[in-house]
Amino acid sequence: MSRYTGPKWKISRRLGFSILETGEELQKRNYGPGQHGVDRKKKPSEYGKQLQEKQKVRLMYGVNEKQFRRLFAHAKKSDEVTGFAFLKILESRLDNIVYRMGMARTRQGARQLVNHGHITVNGQKVNIPSYLTKVGDVVALKESSKNLQVVKESLESNRSIAKFVTFNVEKKEGSILRAPERNELNQEIDENLIVEFYNRLD
Repeated sequence: MSRYTGPKWKISRRLGFSILETGEELQKRNYGPGQHGVDRKKKPSEYGKQLQEKQKVRLMYGVNEKQFRRLFAHAKKSDEVTGFAFLKILESRLDNIVYRMGMARTRQGARQLVNHGHITVNGQKVNIPSYLTKVGDVVALKESSKNLQVVKESLESNRSIAKFVTFNVEKKEGSILRAPERNELNQEIDENLIVEFYNRLD
């Protein structure tokens, strides 16, 4: 399955979950899209709940199915609790770190910055959004990209920067201080359902 590129608000309403993490998609109409959206009250099965949770997280981070499953397999090898280890790996993706530092309003916008070669890691240009960063890495805008209007607008939007990263607005660079704690990540996610989903398939 390829990466979802359709309307984000529509998919958020179908899932009942803000994949942009702003809540804007559900403010006006917090029911499913389509003619019968209001009437969709059928209780999902256990498998349905697990599948929906997987889709919520996959779409929120903008990861295709193949990448998502590969990262989950990586998390299973960790000594930590699998679900939380999985979320930490997703958070370490370069596009997510660019988003968490406030250089883009959305993860999709952050992905475009990386794809177009505007981002460096430890002084080296990296144009792979799925690149996994590490604690201590310095992530910055390339020198020739420091006046990008889209970045300026994002930084001026006063969106809060994650506590596990730092960002210097003047230098347009930041660093990863530590791994995130669970209470710093989306509280609407139940990662245990994703673990159950993949364990069912093994």
